[in-house]
Amino acid sequence: MNLHQLRFVREVARQSLNLTAAARALYTSQPGISKSIIELEHELGIEIFTRHGKRLRAVTEQGKHVVAAAERIVREVDALKRIGLDYAQRDQGELVVAATQVYARYLLPLAIARLRARFPKVKVSVVQGSAEQVAERVRSGGADLALTTAALPDDGALVTLACAGLRPVAVVPVAHPFATRSCVDSAELAGLELVVDDEMFRQGDWFGMGGATPEVAVRASDAEMVKNCVGLGLGVGIIAELAFDPERDIGLRALPIATTAVAQTACIALRRASCAHRALQALAELLAGERPGPHRLTERGGPAVGAAALHRPIYSAPAPAPAQERERATP
Repeated sequence: MNLHQLRFVREVARQSLNLTAAARALYTSQPGISKSIIELEHELGIEIFTRHGKRLRAVTEQGKHVVAAAERIVREVDALKRIGLDYAQRDQGELVVAATQVYARYLLPLAIARLRARFPKVKVSVVQGSAEQVAERVRSGGADLALTTAALPDDGALVTLACAGLRPVAVVPVAHPFATRSCVDSAELAGLELVVDDEMFRQGDWFGMGGATPEVAVRASDAEMVKNCVGLGLGVGIIAELAFDPERDIGLRALPIATTAVAQTACIALRRASCAHRALQALAELLAGERPGPHRLTERGGPAVGAAALHRPIYSAPAPAPAQERERATP
């Protein structure tokens, strides 16, 4: 058994059992992957995949355990390889952040700008997804940091920190009767047509209307669509406060909803089994509202915890040619 075989098993599973796609991703040949997996199956005495001719059809029950183990082993080996590079290139590399749409658009840019001012050689890639997809990305090693509202399970794999509270506001045109007021009560909105950003708020969870059901005229895909609809007179908008910019959103007013508490709290998540890196720790602290400094991230009620390593270190040497990659990936 060798690491190449485990990498092949993991990549085949990731590519939905498509051997051609797995070979392309690993810069190797399809027959080489097939041969290595068969050899591993013979060594283990089990079938990892069921087959129809030369094509893989499904992962067997015992194969699911092998795939999970391969994912775990390869991830840990890659983390070990990154440790030396991480300390040799402490202020370089690429940081991968997974975030839901509203955080990626309204919360991350300022934090990234401040981070880049301190670490100009660190590149940042932002990947958007649903709350569940974002959490899974960081758990599986596909991202260094997740920013989400998902209720993350206490499975011991992640370290989490509370971030910004998302308070809903009502958005109205400047000519609306509410526009001259300092706030609005949620009960006053009960009889009005609403335009709602459903990613952020479940109306039943936060609308204190004495049992009344909100009259939702439009369920929008994001806050920008909500504001466009409000400008067209389709109703009173409900969005996250951080999504409203008075200087940019000309012609609109945002009013606090007096009887509404913070609807959701953003969560920063990092892998527990990781080594510290100054840039990642600084970004997590910026997002958590703390001034970056020499102190370490801490879990609530727990000991100090280091932030995760950079996901894709940028090497100073030229990238190897595809031929070199093929040679290195072939067992």
